[in-house]
Amino acid sequence: MPTIKPFKAIRATPEKAAHVISRTYQDYGPEELEALLKFNPFSFLHILNPGYKYSHEITGEERFNLVRNRFLEFREENHLLQESVPAFYLYENKDPHHEYTGIIAAASVEDYQSNRIKKHEDTLSHKEVLFKEYLKIVGFNAEPVLLTYKDDDVIENITEQIKKSLPAYHFSTTDFNSHKIWTVTDPDLIASIQKIFANKEHLYIADGHHRSSSSSLLAQEMGEKHDSYNYFMSFLISESQLNIYEFNRLVKDLNGHSKESFLMQLDQYFRIQNRGLEIYKPSKKHHFSMYLDGDFYSLYLRKGLHRIKNALDDLDTQMLYDLVLQPILGIADLRNEGRIDYSYGKSDLLVMKSKIDQGEYAVGFGLFPATVEQMKSIADADLRMPPKSTFIRPKLPSGLIIYEFENE
Repeated sequence: MPTIKPFKAIRATPEKAAHVISRTYQDYGPEELEALLKFNPFSFLHILNPGYKYSHEITGEERFNLVRNRFLEFREENHLLQESVPAFYLYENKDPHHEYTGIIAAASVEDYQSNRIKKHEDTLSHKEVLFKEYLKIVGFNAEPVLLTYKDDDVIENITEQIKKSLPAYHFSTTDFNSHKIWTVTDPDLIASIQKIFANKEHLYIADGHHRSSSSSLLAQEMGEKHDSYNYFMSFLISESQLNIYEFNRLVKDLNGHSKESFLMQLDQYFRIQNRGLEIYKPSKKHHFSMYLDGDFYSLYLRKGLHRIKNALDDLDTQMLYDLVLQPILGIADLRNEGRIDYSYGKSDLLVMKSKIDQGEYAVGFGLFPATVEQMKSIADADLRMPPKSTFIRPKLPSGLIIYEFENE
C-alpha cells in the first residue's frame, strides 16, 4: 500500500516559468551553459551553478552553501513562490516525438525502505552520500524520482478530467517542448488519488535510484526534525509512457592485456567482427558494440555458452560484467571502481570514440537498451541491475516543481 501525499511546492511565477526551468545540469555543453548563464538571469542554472556570479569554479560543501544562497535569493526576488496549500501537480509534456502525463507527489521513504517502492538498479555509494549531503545543505529537491506503475484506466480517466480545466501553467520552450501544469487541491480528488495508489501492491523506480537512496539516508539522519524529510518528490507515470535508452561503458585500461590478448579473451564468449570505422550500434539483446584502438567491433554472444538462471543473468549490462568487465578487465566493484565510466546520448558512440581516441579511455562498449519487462522482472525478484543500466525518459526539467524540506 504505497503512500503518496500532496505538498506545498515552490515553483516559478507563471510569467517567468519558461525562463526559469532548465534541463539537468550535466546535459549542457560549456558554450550553451555559458550563454544561458550570461543572457538569462532567471534560469535555474544560476542556482545550480552559483560560482558563475563570481567567475569561479566552486565544488563541495562551499558550492552547496552557495546553491542554498542563490535559491533564497530567487525566492526573495519573487522568481519562485510557494504554494499556499498542499497539492498534487498534474504535468503534461509534449515534444515533437513524445507526449506524457503524470502526477507529481511526495512519496514515502518508508515505502522505499520496505520495498513497496521497488528498485531494480544498484547505486554508486559515493554518489549516494554526496547527494545526501547536498540535499541536507541546500534544503530542497528540484528533480523528482520517476516512479512507474501498470497502466490504470481509473487514473487515466481522472487525469483526463483534470485536463479539462484551465492549467496553472501553459508555456513552450525553445527546445520545442510544450509544458502544462494543473494544481490539484480539492480534498476529495486528492483523497481519491491517494486511495488508488494505496490499493496498488507496488510502485517501481524507473529513474532516480541515487535520488531515492540519498533521500533514505537523509531521512535516517534528519527524519525526526520534520516529517518532510520522510518523503521525497516523485513523478508517477504509467509504464507505457516510459522510453528506455542504454548507458554505455568506457574503461580506462585493458588490465594489463595487449589488444591481441584482450580480443582472444573475448573470443571465448563472443563472435567478433572488426567493422573498422563503421559505427556499429547493437540492434538486439545480447549484441554489443565495442570501440578499441581505432576500430569498431560487433560482439555477438555465442549461444549456449552463458547460463541464464534468472532475469538478471539475461540483462546485457550484467552479462557484460560477468563475461568481460570482472573476469578480463578486473573490475569487481562497480559501485566504487574508478576505472569505469558511463555515458549516454544521441551521438554517444561518437562521443565514446572521441574520448578513446584522445586517450582518456582504452575501450568502450555500446549496449542494447533494457525493456520495461526486464526492469520489472528484476525488481520483482529483488535483484539489482549494475549501476547505470538504464537511461529513462521522461526527465522533468529542473526548477519546474521544487520540494523544500522544513525544519521545526
